[in-house]
Amino acid sequence: MGAFDRPQDFEDFIGQENVVDTLEVKIASAQKRGRPLDHLLLQGRPGLGKTTLAYIVTRQMGVQIKVTSGPALTKAGDLAAILTSLEEGDVLFIDEIHRLPKAVEEALYPAIEDLAFDVIVGKGPGARLLRLSLNPFTLMGATTRISLISKPLRSRFTSILRLSAYDLDEVAEILDLYAGRLSLELDSNAKKELATACRGVPRNALQLLRHLRDLSVVSQRKGAIDGALVKRALEGLGIDSYGLDPVDRLVLTALAKKGRALGLRTLSLLVGEEESALAEVNEPYLVQMGFLELTPKGRVVTSEGCAAVGLPPPDSPPSLL
Repeated sequence: MGAFDRPQDFEDFIGQENVVDTLEVKIASAQKRGRPLDHLLLQGRPGLGKTTLAYIVTRQMGVQIKVTSGPALTKAGDLAAILTSLEEGDVLFIDEIHRLPKAVEEALYPAIEDLAFDVIVGKGPGARLLRLSLNPFTLMGATTRISLISKPLRSRFTSILRLSAYDLDEVAEILDLYAGRLSLELDSNAKKELATACRGVPRNALQLLRHLRDLSVVSQRKGAIDGALVKRALEGLGIDSYGLDPVDRLVLTALAKKGRALGLRTLSLLVGEEESALAEVNEPYLVQMGFLELTPKGRVVTSEGCAAVGLPPPDSPPSLL
């Protein structure tokens, strides 16, 4: 197995205890009833383990999984090809399900409710509706922006499970596990620096470990990696002591200099980053840290956020020095 292979079962999966407990109950119930698992929606920031959990669920149920994403399903025919290939009990996992085109989403409804897929055969007055029967299956969706999922689609999921950011102890456990697989040894200060920098996201922790591995190989370093080396590595990546990356600092700086609330589109243009990336990656962490507030008028930087980038709050009087 590779150093960063996905966990194979719930026992190997670190964190998200409430979500894991719920999934185990639902799997046990489905197996005792001899039925496919209920349709599930997983929500949370990128890198928290939504796809990994989908694979574990599939393995626990003893079925196959077909993986796709909202942007990949550009037309109803794409969805039909996948649905008609599913065997009884299989899992269809749609990542970024909030980005499904409307026509594809609407074609999904009869599949969920009636195990059927409607196909229009022919054109014009002679066109007719052909209904294809589907095997019972489980739909698992994953989203980073649940607010963008339409109410009709959201209501068709039996359960919506939210994955939260990992705390420092959970991240430290993940770092210990995967550092060992990379033949790295981290002292307590190194783990603390890394746990802060990864922003409670396991995927970030693993990316930082890979970078440290490369540094240690190139520098032929022997012994445990300490906090000082981690700090130097993070500085090289543009990550500061708050765990802020260059885009985070651009966001806070733009808001502080404008001195007023800004909409997501305006902010995107100012910092040169896509709206979806700002909303899914940067804003959740900045809000969590207390550096950013989301208000009805737009995004507002806090005094703590200004301090983090070395700027005075927007409403502060100019310095006389």
